[in-house]
Amino acid sequence: MEENKKIILFDGVCNLCNGFVQFIIKRDKEDVFRFASLQSDIGQKLLSERHIDGSVIDSVVLIEPGVAYYVKSDAALQVGAQITGYRTISRVLYLIPSNLRDIVYDLIARYRYAWFGKKDACMIPTPDLRAKFLD
Repeated sequence: MEENKKIILFDGVCNLCNGFVQFIIKRDKEDVFRFASLQSDIGQKLLSERHIDGSVIDSVVLIEPGVAYYVKSDAALQVGAQITGYRTISRVLYLIPSNLRDIVYDLIARYRYAWFGKKDACMIPTPDLRAKFLD
């Protein structure tokens, strides 16, 4: 694993989550992020190392190796804080208490398959994007 890269774990079969990953990749001009699906061996290993129950947290996790990890709305806002054009909105939304933000996050997470659909298998990155994904 590369040092100084933040890792986004995402639900690899969720269309919304895959869209989120594509959105981040297009805007990650400073090459800050690496990605792994929650269903992958490396995703499961990273969750286990942090004692995160994958059955409870089943959508987005942001890991800053050696620093911290974030789940739910905190993860999404931390990602947004790294992307030009989204830093301000992330800071503003951080003013809302996390328990309130997570109510909305959990609602979207609960219905994401019904609203956005689900793939039969995890996304396979194109060869030029392969380096951004952890094996």
